[in-house]
Amino acid sequence: MTNQATIDKLIEMRLTTMADAFRSQTMDPSMKGIPFEDRFGLLVDVEYSSRKNNRLKRLIHNAEFDQPSASIADIDYSSGRKLNKALIKRLSGCEYISDCRNIFITGATGSGKSYLACALGMEACKRYYNTKYVRLPDLLLDLKTARENNCYRKTMAKYANPILLILDEWLLIKPTEEEQKDIFELLHCRRKRSSTIFCSQYQRDGWYEQLGGDASPLADAILDRIVHDAYMIDIIPVDPSKDISMREVYGLKESDCM
Repeated sequence: MTNQATIDKLIEMRLTTMADAFRSQTMDPSMKGIPFEDRFGLLVDVEYSSRKNNRLKRLIHNAEFDQPSASIADIDYSSGRKLNKALIKRLSGCEYISDCRNIFITGATGSGKSYLACALGMEACKRYYNTKYVRLPDLLLDLKTARENNCYRKTMAKYANPILLILDEWLLIKPTEEEQKDIFELLHCRRKRSSTIFCSQYQRDGWYEQLGGDASPLADAILDRIVHDAYMIDIIPVDPSKDISMREVYGLKESDCM
């Protein structure tokens, strides 16, 4: 069998990176003195690394992060915000996902909630966890449209199935009765088998009222499915008079983060 025939078969089997590496080996005189097992190992390593990198790129692309450049390493701890650096470092290890625990990130507009959530989401992708970012208003609108088009279950699965779901603008607007049912169904499906990061301008003790309070039969049920064993990150300014918007710190436009 000729080398070209081997290359053609590798390409046919979609081992294109290995095919390119093999072609390079055949053209490199220094490779002739390397044992077959070592040369073959190099080919496998190249193909393996390529597939892992492509998988990571797909995970990041499919996550649809609001801020895809967010990074744990670039979090600013000197901008006048009170942040638990030790907790954030611990959460970046993604053990909370293995334990099916949630994260609550609260703070005012421009405090960097979305950036932090996306940075944690990037760490999840690096560990090959299926991740999804979405604003709660967009999710609810998507489910409403799906109900009208008779594809509700499929659309619900899009948000229920990811191992990590980032819900931005959580309860920014009080949900309607129908929207509360959608939220309850989503969180019930995800309970004890996945993790969710909630980003909200409201402190956790204000979520009950945002869900309708005593007038809503689902308010308690929704909170019961997310509050137990959740990690809490409350982003507050150390000195409100010197507080700097994270939009300014990270060079974001006004519409880029909440």
